[in-house]
Amino acid sequence: MSVLPEHAVKAWISGFGIGVPRGATAPDPASVEASADGLAPPLAVKAYGPGLLHKSDAGAVRLGLGSAREAADAAAAMLTALAAAGIVPDGFLVEEQAAAGVEVIVGAVRDPAFGPVLLVGLGGVWTEVLRDTALRLCPVTEDDARAMLDELRGRALLDGFRGGPAADLDALVEVLLAVGGPGGVVESLADRFTEFELNPVICGPSGAVAVDARLIGPDEAPPRPAPPAEAADFGPLFAPRGVAVVGASTKKPNFGNMFLGFYKAAGFAGRLVAVHPSAPDIDGVPCVPSLADAGPGIDYALVAVPAERCAGVVREASGIPFVQVMSGGFREMGHPELEEDLIAAARASGVRLLGPNCMGVYAPASGQTFLGGTPGRPGRIAVVSQSGGLAGEIVKVGEQRGLAFSKVATVGNSADVTPAELLRHLASDPGTSAIGLYLEDPRDGRGLFEALRGIRTPVVALVGGRSGQGRRAAASHTGGMIGDDRVWTALARQTGITLVTSQDDLIGALDLLDLHGARTVPGTPEVLVIGPSGGASVLAADVFDGAGLDLAALPAPAREALRALGLGAGSSLANPLEIPVGPRANPDLVRHAVAAILSERPFADVITHVNAQSFFTFGDSADPLLAYARAVGDLQNEQPGTRITLVVRNGECAPPGVTGAVRAIARAAGVPTYRTMESAAVAVAAGKRSVDGAA
Repeated sequence: MSVLPEHAVKAWISGFGIGVPRGATAPDPASVEASADGLAPPLAVKAYGPGLLHKSDAGAVRLGLGSAREAADAAAAMLTALAAAGIVPDGFLVEEQAAAGVEVIVGAVRDPAFGPVLLVGLGGVWTEVLRDTALRLCPVTEDDARAMLDELRGRALLDGFRGGPAADLDALVEVLLAVGGPGGVVESLADRFTEFELNPVICGPSGAVAVDARLIGPDEAPPRPAPPAEAADFGPLFAPRGVAVVGASTKKPNFGNMFLGFYKAAGFAGRLVAVHPSAPDIDGVPCVPSLADAGPGIDYALVAVPAERCAGVVREASGIPFVQVMSGGFREMGHPELEEDLIAAARASGVRLLGPNCMGVYAPASGQTFLGGTPGRPGRIAVVSQSGGLAGEIVKVGEQRGLAFSKVATVGNSADVTPAELLRHLASDPGTSAIGLYLEDPRDGRGLFEALRGIRTPVVALVGGRSGQGRRAAASHTGGMIGDDRVWTALARQTGITLVTSQDDLIGALDLLDLHGARTVPGTPEVLVIGPSGGASVLAADVFDGAGLDLAALPAPAREALRALGLGAGSSLANPLEIPVGPRANPDLVRHAVAAILSERPFADVITHVNAQSFFTFGDSADPLLAYARAVGDLQNEQPGTRITLVVRNGECAPPGVTGAVRAIARAAGVPTYRTMESAAVAVAAGKRSVDGAA
């Protein structure tokens, strides 16, 4: 690891327009006085050299010196103290001490997955005490820089706190852009740094000055990952003309046999062959002795043999566009050499590799599948997942709730085909309206960032391991400020994707985006919540507020219109709005109430909720609840410029099949249905962020 001296870093960054104090260097204390001649007190003296990465901790900084002579004396005392600690400095830096102001840290670190990440926060000792920082992936825009400052809890200090002068925010933004913007410090360094830090940058009413600067680089630049082979068309991956399955047995059923059965059950209409050295057929599927003998029309090969045999199989796959390796036992199990051999085999045979350690692809329209049973109806929702099991759950649970999928790809270790590549393909697919991601290690994080910035299709991401894997600090404070969770949050803020924390929320958000994504609605954060029970409404207010959604007050004309409908007696006409909903209530009241409100104030989102328990505590038939669902569907048809969402609370109190029937009625009208206010709030927030960008 190489560390440049502070004065050399400052001289370099001044060329990017970053302000630094006037100063000079001296090889020893006796030379400090002459070096300081012409500098205006108060002065600061610092020692530099090996062992002085953290100068303040080592006692290698003296401030507030009134003259060049005092600076020399301070350097002499510093030298003695450092020698006692076994530290021999290379020299001393004497500078004009910057005027007082707010101390800010500006830094950049190379994240292992996403590359350069910019950080800003309260600096000096506050960096460690408060850890009040904001992150963005580089390069940043001016909007990014200003949003980062807005996120700081200590922002009030920059604005002038308790009569103090406000800092020059424009100057601080210029520093952020000089470090992390296009053509800035980070871009100029490329791979030649591990960590860059300005701490502190002193921000005052007349500008921003970097009074300390640190640049840490590896002894040599890390190797760039080999670029993946080009794939002109991912179409054959999702709609292959033919499929070859390697690994099925004539004696003991295994994963290969299971997949042959899946394709037969799915009604795959293309050519299906098994690879076996001697058998004429397996389970009624004709065999070929090797992939090299598969013949024309095979676009996809599924390999389910032990890990050590996979590379050999892939070397026989020349002419087949895509090979999926289901087998595990590679990098994820501590055998990177087997994965490297597999990649080399794919390169040699000219195929694109999906996996290893993945389940494959699901595309109902073509019969491509990794799931048993009859495929669901083709739809417009796509998913890319690093977990095959989780992808199967998303598909099966989603289809049970009425969702329909266009293309689902599992990528496992992503040794060749990456989530970023598939994301770009799916975003250009006219048959896909929303994309879900489940990722743990994106492999090409920088490519993922760039892909997300360049697409308009709504994306919802569930990220595994966000709290369990902090990034190790590189060498100083900045590295310790950056971790997996915060990088993903920065990615979401820069690209507009929605991050969720559970599989259920991922499915729910995709449901809303699919049904409501094409609606043209007011781009505002306000929502209207309407339903029974004051207590439930109060809790709903808390939930939606926590999701960043605003329950705006109802205007006076709307309240008058509601009174004309007989509402308001015994309850307040507020948002959330309490209305009678139950087995003896008028199911159309919700339609009339919402129409009265929307005629006076537009709401992009209306969440109507119902308590299923009350329908069967005070009634004995499902008909009133189903009638209410039809009324909600009619409301959506009458209000196409509003997103209507239905919440069926306490659905377990309904007889079997009733909530499913409610969901089906609502979905036929384009209304997504949720079981809790919490899940609805996540989905509605996803719609606002991904579709109209209001939240």
